[in-house]
Amino acid sequence: MRPIRNINLIKIFALTVLLVAPFAVGMLCAQVAPPPPPPPPAGVPIDGGIALLLSGLAAYGAKKYFKK
Repeated sequence: MRPIRNINLIKIFALTVLLVAPFAVGMLCAQVAPPPPPPPPAGVPIDGGIALLLSGLAAYGAKKYFKK
């Protein structure tokens, strides 16, 4: 009776290995996704500076024009 029990254990072990192996291989071969690309560099806010410069130049030009 002892050899029959060993055969049953071998069958159960083989069945367990065959059922678990595909999942284990899938988990071992899985790769981590690459990191996302870095965000674009922040732009330089020159809109306000250019507006102030142009308005100052316009005021200076108007002053020179009306003093003539």
